[in-house]
Amino acid sequence: MKTKSLFIALLASLMALPIAAKSVELSFNYQKQSGAGSNQWAVWVENSEGKVVRTLTVTSFTSKGRGGRRGYTFRPTCVPTWVKNAGAEHMTDEQIDAVTGATPKESGVQTYTWDFKDANGKEVPAGDYKIRLEATLYFNSIILYSGSFSTKDKAGEIKLTSTLTEEDEAHKNMITDVKAALK
Repeated sequence: MKTKSLFIALLASLMALPIAAKSVELSFNYQKQSGAGSNQWAVWVENSEGKVVRTLTVTSFTSKGRGGRRGYTFRPTCVPTWVKNAGAEHMTDEQIDAVTGATPKESGVQTYTWDFKDANGKEVPAGDYKIRLEATLYFNSIILYSGSFSTKDKAGEIKLTSTLTEEDEAHKNMITDVKAALK
């Protein structure tokens, strides 16, 4: 009887151990804004050297623009950190198209998941990474969220920090309740 109880206790303690994460999930509440110069964001992952290993999404206007001209070229405040770090000006139309998502027509929770694979679908090396969300709230009002983690970390919340370039009272609620977690 003691052996059986010991075995059950051991099994229960093993099941309680945190398991290694297999993905990262970033989510936020999006409140659609009216007018031009808003409703733009990008979500991406960088390695410890600051190199973009994968863009999970970038909104359509930023990447595709209008009239064959990418949006960030005539509105440079469209997620400028992503544009610079991802080297958007050197991306082919096919590469841009692969990461572009339509800007939602309705407000609601947006969720993006990274599976520890690079843009070519290959597993990334074990190491330290950052998940980033940049949103153009309204023209020069840009917020950037960033959270660091390791591929060796166990499942759990990723602490995010944020920086805002310029307050914009009318558009401050475009992106709220931003969360990131290792799953």
